[in-house]
Amino acid sequence: MSRTILVTGAGTGFGREIALRLAARQWTVIAGVEIPSQIFQLEHEAEQRGVALQVEKLDVTSAADRARFSMLDVDVILNNAGIGEGGSMVDIPEEHLRRQFEVNVVGPALLTQGIAKRMATRRAGKIVFMSSCAGLTSDPFTGAYSASKHAIEAIAEALGKELQEFGVAVATVNPGPFLTGFNDRIFDSWKSWGKSQSDNLFDYEHIAYPYKQFDIKPVVDTTIGVIEGTIDTYRNVEPKQNIEMQRKEMDAAWTRKSSENLGKRFPLVETTYEMRPGTPVDK
Repeated sequence: MSRTILVTGAGTGFGREIALRLAARQWTVIAGVEIPSQIFQLEHEAEQRGVALQVEKLDVTSAADRARFSMLDVDVILNNAGIGEGGSMVDIPEEHLRRQFEVNVVGPALLTQGIAKRMATRRAGKIVFMSSCAGLTSDPFTGAYSASKHAIEAIAEALGKELQEFGVAVATVNPGPFLTGFNDRIFDSWKSWGKSQSDNLFDYEHIAYPYKQFDIKPVVDTTIGVIEGTIDTYRNVEPKQNIEMQRKEMDAAWTRKSSENLGKRFPLVETTYEMRPGTPVDK
């Protein structure tokens, strides 16, 4: 049986590898990439691997692009496109904050509307959101990105309940620290702010993503399992050894005091000054 999936943000990172792997598993893959130059790059990679992809330009913030794809009849949509804006919430410029939400929240939500309605009419389909552990908790200097992923969590939660009666499934994948380059780029985004470092509260030249990072294979494997239905859980955190940590951090918010440790640097802020970019997990 032919299975068709639309993967957004397929030009890099998780989306790229998932699209290629699904094509190798005999899915009909429509791989949406933001930048036209990524079309050739992904087609070349597919040729090297001996798989077939339909690679298309799809910028989720473009109304014209969304209109072209919202009428597709696909079995699954993987909303993977996203960017990360790093920096303290007191320093991020307005246009960068708005861009964070346009790419990660508004664009995917509007793209999904038309596709979801067609799935509801067929009474079949699956919508998968590439969320993040940052959608469950929030760390220093990733507040804007975390806020966008918290919004995706809310959208997915509501959508799953709304579409249940129409036979359409919704699920999320929640990666933590993985070596795609994405996390390190988040902590470099201040370089495009166009303002003097002296205007910032924090010294971004000397901070880095505060976690050691894993190889991407568990995220790719789990996402494919969610897409194909061999994994049926709604929320899917990777790496799995971080699940308990995530739950404890979420629960801690109920008892944490607003006056707690005032005047002292938060430990994870200190770690951002100690960590080097792209530090892998110890083997």
